[in-house]
Amino acid sequence: MNIEELLEQKKAVQVKTTGNSMTPFLIPGIHEAVIESVDVSILRRGDVVLYRRISDMESESGKLVLHRIWKRRGDTFYMLGDSQTEPEGPIVAEQIKGRLEGIAREENCRSVRDPLYRILSGIWLTLRPFRPVLLRIGHFIKKFT
Repeated sequence: MNIEELLEQKKAVQVKTTGNSMTPFLIPGIHEAVIESVDVSILRRGDVVLYRRISDMESESGKLVLHRIWKRRGDTFYMLGDSQTEPEGPIVAEQIKGRLEGIAREENCRSVRDPLYRILSGIWLTLRPFRPVLLRIGHFIKKFT
C-alpha cells in the first residue's frame, strides 16, 4: 500500500526523509516524518505538508514533496523548503496529501505542535530573505565541528 492510500484511509505514516530541502528541521538519515491526513481548510502559514508536485520538468513531475507553507491565497499555496530561498507554487489544494504532525528520531517523537518547535520554525520562515547568508555561516561552522 502506498503513502497516499494510507493517508486517504486516515492512517498516520512514518517515512524516512530524503534530500536536504527541509534541513535544519528534518535531517535525512536522522529524522523521520510522521504525516497524517488533513482537512486542507485548516492549513496555515508555517504548516509542513506533503504534496504531489506537478512540474514542467519531467524529472520533478509526480514527486511527493514535504515543504512548509510560505503563503496561502484561498485554496492556492506557495511552499518553501527550510533550506530554500525561493517559494514554489502555486500548489492547489488537490495536490496536498497530508500534514507533518511529528518528527521522529530513534525512539523519540516530537510533535510539531510543541511551542518551541512552532516558535523556532516561525522565526526561520520569517528569516527567508536572510537564509543564503545564514546557511553559508552554518556550513562554515560545520567545517570546524
